[in-house]
Amino acid sequence: MTRRRRRPNLFGWTVFGLVLLFGYYFDQVYLPAQPNPFEATPTPTRSPESLKTDAESLFDEGKLLQSIEAYKAAIKASPQDPTLYIALARAQVFAGYPKEAQANAENAILLSPENSMAYAVRAWALDFQGGEENNAKALDAIEEALRYDDHNAIAHAYYAEILVDSGVFENYDKAAEESRVAYALNPNLLETHRARAYILSATGSEGNNYELAVAEYKEAIKINKNIALLHIELGNNLRSLLVYEEAINEYTIANTLNPTDPQPDYLISRTYATQGEYEKALQYAETAVKDKPTDPRLRGNYGVMYYRNYFYPKAVEQLSLAINGGRAENGLPIQGLPLSNDTRVAEFYYTYGLAMARINQCGDALKMSQTLLANLSNDENASAAAEEIIKVCEENLNHPVVDTDTPAPTEEESTATPEVATPEETATP
Repeated sequence: MTRRRRRPNLFGWTVFGLVLLFGYYFDQVYLPAQPNPFEATPTPTRSPESLKTDAESLFDEGKLLQSIEAYKAAIKASPQDPTLYIALARAQVFAGYPKEAQANAENAILLSPENSMAYAVRAWALDFQGGEENNAKALDAIEEALRYDDHNAIAHAYYAEILVDSGVFENYDKAAEESRVAYALNPNLLETHRARAYILSATGSEGNNYELAVAEYKEAIKINKNIALLHIELGNNLRSLLVYEEAINEYTIANTLNPTDPQPDYLISRTYATQGEYEKALQYAETAVKDKPTDPRLRGNYGVMYYRNYFYPKAVEQLSLAINGGRAENGLPIQGLPLSNDTRVAEFYYTYGLAMARINQCGDALKMSQTLLANLSNDENASAAAEEIIKVCEENLNHPVVDTDTPAPTEEESTATPEVATPEETATP
């Protein structure tokens, strides 16, 4: 009863309360405000304008694939801007993706139904896909573009190209007029110079049109020197002028700008063959096939160059793939080319027959000879080759071929497969 009670420790209780308050603050206020170390740090969102600027710069540098990706990023940032879809579609056409370009031009039309450039680029993309149906649709689209803006210089330039590609001779005068209208509206556009060059190239046999086309293509290249297609088209015109070294140089530039495109290698191959440099022609034919192993035309050219170098069994192998189809080295299918009046396809067929005759596969070779005489009687080269096949097979009966790898060339053989330019080499691919 006489024991003294201890006084409470006010200081300790105060400290204890402060600790509780600090713990509450730390758990409920401080920690939630801190970044999660296991989550990615957010990066600032770039503006559509800066993405568009990057895309335009990449396009000007000839980096078309990177430019396409940059335009796609800009579209993600601003999906309602039709000008981005139009710019993307234009880059895709130059890069060789016309179907994708058509889709993006149509996206622009959905966003801006009266946009002249959207219709113009759609028309251009359709034309690049080839075929009469696409060309007809392209004509409708380009006329729609001009209804919305008759002063659209690029639309007039595209119109000239589409008219040329229609294949109707009566359209050439209209195409020439459209190219002049484009020139008058804006003489400083790449498309303006290219349209003028395109019609001049298509009528190259008239006067000095090839020389004039070369000058216009060079003006277009001054505006943008990094577009592979322009160098290919310039090379085609130089080749038509027999300026082979300069043509090869332009194809080489195109190949550097777009290394995965087989077209420059193919054209270099044909140009070397024209000069009689068949070993070099074979090398570039092989490179073209590696770029696109399922293309039957590239296989056919590869086979022709094997034949020119007297590797007949390999010529038969490659030409069979081009004509009959089969499987590429990567296992993908190759669709064979049916016989037609196309000069290059005809060459594949009669060279195939000649190669089979050279290695004494005369059963199939003579069938090919009959096919050529029945279907290509108006083709002097095919008819001459058909007669040569019969002659070689008759000789094989009396003098069987022993060395089937490199039999000696004959005088008839050297003239049986003349090197000629075809529309696929002198026109836009």
